[in-house]
Amino acid sequence: MAKDKEKRKKLIDLHLLRRIFSFTRPYSKTLYLSMTLSIVLALLTPLRPKLIELSVDKYINNKLLEGLIWISIIQLGMLIIESALRFWFSYMTAWLGQTSVNDMRKAVFKKVLNQDIAYYDKSAIGTLTTRTINDIEAVNDVFSEGIISIVADVLIIITIIIVMLFDNWQLTLISLIPFPILIVATYWFKEAVNKSFQGVRNAVAALNAFAQEHIVGMYIVQAFAAEKREMGKFRKINKEHRDENIKAIFAYSVFFPIVEIILALSLGLLVWWGAPRMLGGTVTQGTIVSFILYLNLLFRPLRMLADKFNVLQMGMIAGERVFGVLDSEEYMEDNGSYIAKDIKGEVTFNNVHFSYKEGVPVLKGVSFNLEAGKTMAVVGHTGAGKTSIISILNRMYEIQDGEILIDGRNIKDYDIHTLRSKIGIVLQDVFLFSGTIFDNITLRNSEIPLARVEEVCTMLGIHTFIMQLPGGYYFDVMERGNTLSQGQRQLISFARALLYNPSILILDEATSSVDSESEQLIQHAIDTLIKGRTSIVIAHRLSTIRMADKIIVMDKGQIIESGNHQSLIADQGEYYKLYTAVEKKKVEVL
Repeated sequence: MAKDKEKRKKLIDLHLLRRIFSFTRPYSKTLYLSMTLSIVLALLTPLRPKLIELSVDKYINNKLLEGLIWISIIQLGMLIIESALRFWFSYMTAWLGQTSVNDMRKAVFKKVLNQDIAYYDKSAIGTLTTRTINDIEAVNDVFSEGIISIVADVLIIITIIIVMLFDNWQLTLISLIPFPILIVATYWFKEAVNKSFQGVRNAVAALNAFAQEHIVGMYIVQAFAAEKREMGKFRKINKEHRDENIKAIFAYSVFFPIVEIILALSLGLLVWWGAPRMLGGTVTQGTIVSFILYLNLLFRPLRMLADKFNVLQMGMIAGERVFGVLDSEEYMEDNGSYIAKDIKGEVTFNNVHFSYKEGVPVLKGVSFNLEAGKTMAVVGHTGAGKTSIISILNRMYEIQDGEILIDGRNIKDYDIHTLRSKIGIVLQDVFLFSGTIFDNITLRNSEIPLARVEEVCTMLGIHTFIMQLPGGYYFDVMERGNTLSQGQRQLISFARALLYNPSILILDEATSSVDSESEQLIQHAIDTLIKGRTSIVIAHRLSTIRMADKIIVMDKGQIIESGNHQSLIADQGEYYKLYTAVEKKKVEVL
């Protein structure tokens, strides 16, 4: 059973290795050239000790100065050639790794961009960041320090041992007596470091996720005076990271001295067995010298071989995690091919059922029709399903049953990019990217000129507010728009929506916690945005609700009332209760 499991693991590893190396296909010439160089270097490595052996036995012992000079020149030339080839080999493997992981990183980020939004509901941002950056960088080591480098080192070891055996097989066997100890030590080192490195990778992912989450949510942490408690949690995660690294350091601290001791034992056995025979004339001085050099050349790659195996293994583990992202099937299927040049904007929901989690329904048989160019307000208590209606219209989430039609055609028939380009979204929780106001309005679309942005902002009545900021449209909003007020961020999101001239507008109207000046600008912007467009508004402001052509009242995922303001007031149902409650409080906001 255990053997079968190990066999399957090896097969998986080989399959994984093939997938990693599939990214080198466009650069196959470089791959084959680096492999060829590894063979050439393996053949060149034993030549210099052999030439030194010849120098000692033939030219130094016989005092042939001229020959010694020439063979020294040859050795110098070989040293230069070998160094140049090693540089070329190292550069090519590093270039191959960086170029391949560059393509891999683009593939991963493309996948991330096209993932279903539901995927992000259950995936930590820090973990995805680790996959996209840290893990892919670890995959790079598979090329620069992993399989190619391991093959090169193994070829060197095999070549040196063969040359030693041909030169003097008895001396070779005697000097390699400690070799089994080295094999055991190498295996222990490989397993110890491999285990600790896996722990390090997991700890890094946990650190990234924790730090990302708490930096984003720092306002909440400080507002609830939770700094000490969260610091305690961070200390625990950080300690796990440190402990795993210390385990790896301990393995290194033990392994490398053991290698040095084994090398010293080999040299000692070489001298113990070789010196008497050298004095007796059966072994030459040059052979002893060359064997000392052979052993040093042999142990040099052996010192690093176990480490490189671990680098390879860590790259494979990182690769498996990266391919876990690439293989994810949690993306919105884009089977539609209909590309509408113009959308009028009629929206129809037919018995729509939707849930974020299986078995927990959020919308239950929702049906309504909204004529093109009309405005519909959606009202209801928190958790009634208001936001879910706007989340499924542009296929950010897939419905489980029923159908949604735009201009009489199922939204699944539309090309998803065309569909989303015709639907503008303004959310209550505005997200702004690091950069200028101009960058955030255009979403860094280089084809949109400043004049067009100014025209849109003037239309919305926010041009003056923007020009009052230092730098105007090139004012740096900083990360998440921290240098702007909530109302100012909302106004920028209005401009972003209007710039792309959508046929359908989805508006989660944000009205709370804004100053009076921003409030007036927001109301004017809302009036401008919805004019002549099909608009679905999660309404908080009574003025917006009153002006809506249609109002639907949601409760527990169902539409319990539908009509305009006057008819719903006349019915004296749930809408009437909500409206009356607001009127009694003498406020404008639900």
